[in-house]
Amino acid sequence: MATKPTSVLFVCGRNSIRSPIAEALTHHLFPASLYVASAGIQPGDRDPFVDSVLDEIGLTLGARKPQALDDLEDLNFDLAVTLSPEAHHRMLELTRTHAIDVEYWPTADPTAATGSRVQILDAYRDVRDRLDRRIRARFAR
Repeated sequence: MATKPTSVLFVCGRNSIRSPIAEALTHHLFPASLYVASAGIQPGDRDPFVDSVLDEIGLTLGARKPQALDDLEDLNFDLAVTLSPEAHHRMLELTRTHAIDVEYWPTADPTAATGSRVQILDAYRDVRDRLDRRIRARFAR
């Protein structure tokens, strides 16, 4: 059984979809017990579909903007959760000399979804819901 960290960094490619969803969910589910942040290998643009699927469950990113790993002051986290293969490889490189655990949670990129707005939103909802289940299972007391 994995240890329960006190600080978590979620990392994906551009900090536009997967990692901000994970950050928002974790803040909501564990507001006092975990310090949570997210970043991307490089910064991207805010994705309006993320705002939509978070709003459906009463959450918001507020004024938060995507940020890159280079924008972080340090990597003093107990755990880095990577959500894309590129993010995983980059975090393994960056943390070779740090006391930080790195877990890879393969998470689909919903931008690959095609079809109607509803079908695209369904892909984003699927990512949100899968991350929600994974976060609850990993960090629950």
